[in-house]
Amino acid sequence: MTTRSTPSPEDFESMARSALEALPAPFDAHARAVLLHVADWPDRDMLEDLQIDDPLDLTGLYEGIPLTEKSVADPAPFPDQVWLFREPILAEWRDRGDVELEDLVAHVVVHEIAHHFGWSDEEIAEIDRWWE
Repeated sequence: MTTRSTPSPEDFESMARSALEALPAPFDAHARAVLLHVADWPDRDMLEDLQIDDPLDLTGLYEGIPLTEKSVADPAPFPDQVWLFREPILAEWRDRGDVELEDLVAHVVVHEIAHHFGWSDEEIAEIDRWWE
């Protein structure tokens, strides 16, 4: 998406699904089991739980139990979910001006899916060269 028009939530979901489909095996099957949601903004409870004051600071969120912590002995949990927050992502895209929106959405999706696989923010930052 090279224009600066405002993409719809459906556009975001399509970009996110494309990013999931591009994951290599064996990650793709596990990632597709995660529910994907697009919302304009994170809700107040999410921000409070993460101690984030500015909703623009949260572009995505993984909710669930990482695969590294799941056990067959556990009761059936709620499905794992990845949230994408459209307005914060759009604000970052406009502010940066140097990335395609599809690439930014894919970056947020992959970051959140990494949490599903048990990676911490610190571990992701060790190999993530997005901000250089």
